[in-house]
Amino acid sequence: MATEQFIKTGPAGPGAFAYEAAGLAWLAAAGPAPVAPVVTVLSQGEDRLVLERLDGPRPDRTAAYQFGQRLARTHDAGAASFGARPAGWTGPMYIGQASLPTGTAPSWGRFFAEQRIWPFAQLALQRGSLSVAQLRPIEQVTQRLVAGDFDDAAPPARIHGDLWAGNVIPGPLGLTLIDPAAHGGHRLTDLAMLDLFDQFCPPHLTDIYAGYTSVSRWLPDGWPALIGLHQLHPLLVHAVLFGAGYGDRAAAVARRY
Repeated sequence: MATEQFIKTGPAGPGAFAYEAAGLAWLAAAGPAPVAPVVTVLSQGEDRLVLERLDGPRPDRTAAYQFGQRLARTHDAGAASFGARPAGWTGPMYIGQASLPTGTAPSWGRFFAEQRIWPFAQLALQRGSLSVAQLRPIEQVTQRLVAGDFDDAAPPARIHGDLWAGNVIPGPLGLTLIDPAAHGGHRLTDLAMLDLFDQFCPPHLTDIYAGYTSVSRWLPDGWPALIGLHQLHPLLVHAVLFGAGYGDRAAAVARRY
């Protein structure tokens, strides 16, 4: 019986589909312990990516808890550095339709400030999605990040990088990862993305978190209070792509930190 297909086409940047496929392969290689399932790539080209079509039952609390455990194991497979690209990939990186910087850093705070927050804050300012006044608290947060105020002992994790609820799909093996912006990052970045859009939070998010914390030993003390900090980058990406409403929210989040 032929595998049902889902074909992605559209205005992707050069190498975007190849980067996505490399990220999926890197996440799938996080085993051998049970890790988060990853959608199967059937074929790829410059203008399309052919994936297995996923179809599974709506997740219950048990499935959500299990996904949290598996995601923690995926993260614990690690990465060479903060900002590291998927193994074997030397090309460009993307999050959605936005190009990502490809630099690395020895600490998470410096990486997040210099390779994620500040470049997108500058772009948002140029496009009118942030005002100069709104940029100021974001700049102050980047200074704190560079200074190491939010660093902890956790080594670089193998993260999905764009883990909003729409990129976690029920499949035959349970909740399954699609459409990554995979790189070496902080574990909380994925957990924060799951909680970014209230109307799109995955079912049983608290059970995902409970499953995750049952396995991971790397979350810092008081980690729920840092969720907003890790949401700052995707909010700025949305400000660049979709306008000032997200810039307002990014500035409000930055003021908390």
